[in-house]
Amino acid sequence: MDNDRFDDATRTELEAAAFRRLVAHLRERTDVQNIDMMNLAGFCRNCLSRWYREAAEARGLELSDPDAREIVYGMPYKEWQARHQTPASDAQKAAFEVASRQGH
Repeated sequence: MDNDRFDDATRTELEAAAFRRLVAHLRERTDVQNIDMMNLAGFCRNCLSRWYREAAEARGLELSDPDAREIVYGMPYKEWQARHQTPASDAQKAAFEVASRQGH
């Protein structure tokens, strides 16, 4: 597909809509643990919030990690952890170690 199909403003609007849909999906799928996302895809909700913060900083905007995480999680991170995070199994931890060595 030609990357010039849409003007910059339209492309930005479409990318923003896709981002909002991804965030909404991740908020609904609280059963999907971050460690599973890291093991399978090489990123998680925390990565997404960090990328958001970094994009803000690149534009001269100040955004703390906790504030960026709240944008992605839909609540303070500690609250999300208490409600939805389960302890990582030995298998999940082992898979994470393998993925980490591979550069994820």
